[in-house]
Amino acid sequence: MGHMHYARQYIAYLLAERGSSPRTVDAYTRDLNQYLEFMAEKGIDDSSEITRNDILAYERALSEMGRTPATIKRKISVVKGYHRFIVLEGYAKKNAASNVGLPKQPEALPDVISVEKMQELLEGCDISTPLARRNRTILEVLYGCGLRVSELCGLDLDRVLLNEGYLRVMGKGAKERVVPLSGYALTWLSAYIAEDRPLIRCSTTTPNAAVFVNAHGRRISRQSVCKIVEREGLRAGIKGLHPHSLRHSFATHLLEGGADLRAIQEMLGHANISTTQIYTHVQTRQLIEEYLSAHPRAALH
Repeated sequence: MGHMHYARQYIAYLLAERGSSPRTVDAYTRDLNQYLEFMAEKGIDDSSEITRNDILAYERALSEMGRTPATIKRKISVVKGYHRFIVLEGYAKKNAASNVGLPKQPEALPDVISVEKMQELLEGCDISTPLARRNRTILEVLYGCGLRVSELCGLDLDRVLLNEGYLRVMGKGAKERVVPLSGYALTWLSAYIAEDRPLIRCSTTTPNAAVFVNAHGRRISRQSVCKIVEREGLRAGIKGLHPHSLRHSFATHLLEGGADLRAIQEMLGHANISTTQIYTHVQTRQLIEEYLSAHPRAALH
């Protein structure tokens, strides 16, 4: 069988068995297609015939094309997963990628914004229009709740429990978790949903479930959120600000405030847990209390 049969089976596996998000599957598909096209150009049309040396040649080619170590690491990770899969499925007898190492890359954590600079960033936002107040709310929720940008864009109105003080967030791998919502994030989100969101023009004929919408009333895109965050960062003198920097600052400031590391991992969704299986009412309350006692913007001043 040729490359394409194996590749289709692998993508189906990622969707059905691994529960990978559509965005992850799209990225894997692009990387896998590039890899298999490289092999086809070398005259290898069957993935089971690929050798370790062929994979190393592909890695060298990526480097010669000027790909960064981080990009090469991601692409080779896809290759390793693919070869592991075709062996498990019986399409190949030997895993050609088992002894292919991943390239080392320098540790590059996002910059942590100080509590003082964060306050300057948030308090300096323009709030003169509904869209401007939406932008302020986006920043408050990204920092106040530690959400990934994809989680913020995917947040629906029925997942916001204002009275109970938490969000139900769909994270990576379609895993739902509880995220505490209090203080400034709760205040701004409540006002936005009640007052500003209804004023944003809606061009769709069906009701939109999204919390955060664009100027046309459609669900806001991650690209738009990234542009909003970058623009607000420049206003506050922070160059290249990305939503993940707000998430990283959320975690760092909680640690500095004395929050338990395990509680922070749960809030960030790093633990592979399902909310319905793990969180009882008491556990949720304890999680919220950890947040209230440690996050610098969890209480109004």
